[in-house]
Amino acid sequence: MGDRERLSQVFENLLTNAIKNSRSANKIMVKIDKDDINCRCSVQDFGMGIPKSQQDKIFERFYRVSGDTMTTYPGMGLGLYIVKDIIKRHNGTIWVDSEDDKGSTFHVTLPLCS
Repeated sequence: MGDRERLSQVFENLLTNAIKNSRSANKIMVKIDKDDINCRCSVQDFGMGIPKSQQDKIFERFYRVSGDTMTTYPGMGLGLYIVKDIIKRHNGTIWVDSEDDKGSTFHVTLPLCS
């Protein structure tokens, strides 16, 4: 159970970011899985990736990934901050796995209703 509008906002943001940040790739991957306790979703892109030094900061308010070879997109740096807050309010978790020049995978885990 969850807020349909807010959870829609989460996945719209993750999908939009994946598309935006992998312009030279021709695909993104979305995986959904569940067990008796949780639903898990991952959104994978094949773009530039997020440097290790910045991965712990990307969920902070107003933070935007930067670097010499990175393209800047319009935005305030609030998207992932809001996503994390929504997931937290649903008793879930979110994290990222990323490698330079190989892309990023954002993982979301949400508890299922009992």
